[in-house]
Amino acid sequence: MSSASDAGSSDGLADNLKLSDIDEDDNHQETDIKSEHPSTSLSDRWHVLGLGQAMVDFSGTVDDEFLNRLGLEKGTRKMVNHEERGRVLQAMDGCSYKAAAGGSLSNTLVALARLGGQGIGGTSLNISMAGSVGSDPLGGFYRSKIRRANVNFLSEPIRDGTTGMVIVLTTPDAQRTMLAYQGTSARISYDPCLANSISRTSILVVEGYLFEFPDTIESIAMACEQAHRCGALVAITASDVSCIEGHYDDFWHIIFNYSDIIFANSDEARALCHCSAKESPAVATRYLGQFVPFVSVTDGGKGSYIGLKGEVVYIPPTSCVPVDTCGAGDAYASGILYGLLRGNSNLKGMGAFASKVAATVVSQQGTRLRVRDASKLATSYPLQHERSTIRSDVGSDQISSF
Repeated sequence: MSSASDAGSSDGLADNLKLSDIDEDDNHQETDIKSEHPSTSLSDRWHVLGLGQAMVDFSGTVDDEFLNRLGLEKGTRKMVNHEERGRVLQAMDGCSYKAAAGGSLSNTLVALARLGGQGIGGTSLNISMAGSVGSDPLGGFYRSKIRRANVNFLSEPIRDGTTGMVIVLTTPDAQRTMLAYQGTSARISYDPCLANSISRTSILVVEGYLFEFPDTIESIAMACEQAHRCGALVAITASDVSCIEGHYDDFWHIIFNYSDIIFANSDEARALCHCSAKESPAVATRYLGQFVPFVSVTDGGKGSYIGLKGEVVYIPPTSCVPVDTCGAGDAYASGILYGLLRGNSNLKGMGAFASKVAATVVSQQGTRLRVRDASKLATSYPLQHERSTIRSDVGSDQISSF
């Protein structure tokens, strides 16, 4: 744990990052998993490749007065520029913070890698991520930590680039206010290296936050086209209501033309469907199912819904005592992806497992599924020996080739 007073500028903050900035329990576990499952070579195939924002999270605890003083609306997420970021960090002088290789997509990929560390029919999952980081210390920090979590980071750092960050301010009532400084994370280039990596994956997951940047839409479309050419599934995460509302046409262009799987919470699903807040998530799930073969919609403590080609199944919530709800949807998505890769042909069983993964994360402080919890969850997951009808319904044979 460090002090924000050490970090009046981004360089000073980055220079003060130490291993102690990360949860000690995670450090111990990642060392264990790394020794048991060393990184795969780039010649291997990927079970899942995630395309998204690579940003360092700085998490600190503040009170309502702090937010009011800076004119920040509690519980919201907003973009900030370099000057605004510096102003917030300066205001945090004396506060404690924790740094981590963060992001919604990375939460899902790390959880999936940890679940997959137990092996599928004796084979561990190969999980990778592509995104933009700078050649600054924060970029090195991000790449190091994500690789320690057994997620292969494929992208080379951008020379003289500034790595993006998200400042997460948590108030005593557990609400989180997020300030995102994009830096180089706003750049996604479709190049031969990315095309080659996509050609060797079974599922490409595209993070919805990328839609906030008009210049990335063409790269996203090219990546999705490459995935379909190579027989891979394309999954889209809705990410955020404001992002959907601001880039509605871009979302639907990608969803309609390329998406095989979509992950959303109930508010995001309604936003995509232009449904009112009174509409049931089941209605939104069914509507999205007209365009996307596999739909996953979470509804917080009320449960979740899975849609498969028009069929909608309700998944009851897993009982737990919530400690921190941030990251629940990311964890749920990892459970769904794990179920697809395990060949589960039972929607209720897949959803129940995803709900259990989410409940495990909600019951702890922090957004990452711990290795010891992942081990218990994966061990309890029944291996499906039969070929999954879900995979053929969604439309790809790539998963079954592993």
